[in-house]
Amino acid sequence: MKKLLLFTIFIFFYQFSHSQIKSINYDVVSNEINSGVVLPAEEPFYIKGTLPRGIEYVKIRVNRPGKSANQAESYDWKRAFDFEVNQYEIFVANPLKSNTNYDFEFFFYERASEKQMDEVKEAIGENLEAYIKSNFEVSSGGIKAYNNDQVMLSQMNQIVENGLEDYRHFLGRDFPGFSDLVKQKLDQRNKLKLRRARFNILGKSDGDNEKAAYANKYIEELIDAVQNETEQFLSRSLMSLVDIRTVNSYPTEKKPGTLPLNFGYGAFAIKRSLSSTEYLNGPYLGLSLPLGNKTFQKFLGNASFSTGVFLQNFNASSGERISGPIVNLPIYAGLGYKMFRVMRLNAGAVLINMEDISSGVKTDYIQPYVGMSLEFNLWVGLNNRR
Repeated sequence: MKKLLLFTIFIFFYQFSHSQIKSINYDVVSNEINSGVVLPAEEPFYIKGTLPRGIEYVKIRVNRPGKSANQAESYDWKRAFDFEVNQYEIFVANPLKSNTNYDFEFFFYERASEKQMDEVKEAIGENLEAYIKSNFEVSSGGIKAYNNDQVMLSQMNQIVENGLEDYRHFLGRDFPGFSDLVKQKLDQRNKLKLRRARFNILGKSDGDNEKAAYANKYIEELIDAVQNETEQFLSRSLMSLVDIRTVNSYPTEKKPGTLPLNFGYGAFAIKRSLSSTEYLNGPYLGLSLPLGNKTFQKFLGNASFSTGVFLQNFNASSGERISGPIVNLPIYAGLGYKMFRVMRLNAGAVLINMEDISSGVKTDYIQPYVGMSLEFNLWVGLNNRR
């Protein structure tokens, strides 16, 4: 009883120790990750590091070499209010593949100064103003735009995003795009009638000057509208990018695969005619070849191709001896699906050999079977298909 209790305690602590999330360290001074040791694979982990002075926000981008930036995974950390901390900790939630290289980019941001804020607002405002003025032409028939409203909105949004490329909103928000008010202002252009207006405000008559002035007033109102919305978005402090550190093609650990052994109980049918079907059952032993890696493909990772043998021969009610070819035992093969961590449901076909007791003639048949088994991982091999 005492030995059983000690064994139970050992198993508990073993499982507890293996359930802890690992942490690795990034040294910003030496630009070294995990002290040169390969990274954990097929499980989430933390990246910790010393926080440089003045840094308020840290972002990590993880990608495989040669992949597009859209495929990168991003994780971040932000200082909580004004609490004094000297270390950041970022949770890498999506597991990395085994025996694979990854690129890591570390982005460090500090709170932007008032001067930087003013410079960003001014630069974005001037770029928007220049864009709007370059896209409009005042003629006698109205205000002509070189791009339609949708294109103008898209390009103005891009101007704001480009201006904030090295900055991040304090609350982590992206620029939402210009509002319906700006859209309505753009649409208003189509209703302006300036048949006798000229681009030069000093026209031939007072009527011409009034219409030209009205057209220019419309353009100025549009400029004010887009500048006000960008300034409103930038009213809170920005984070300014200070440095980018990269670690290229860093390897992950090579996970040993396991070959699952199945031990269970199955049944198969013996059908001689439509009206005569007999069911036989017994224990079986076999192996499973997973169709995917469960860490990244849950359904295919639990599904498998299973094959093995029944551990006994059978006798039919009419007296025929039922065995199998090659190993003299019934051989089964089929698809399986793992449930409840250790249980696998199998279904497929069994290859049997039936010997007639009177004539001694042996005939092979393929019959359907189903089974339920316990699964144990045995050996280095094929459980992790990549």
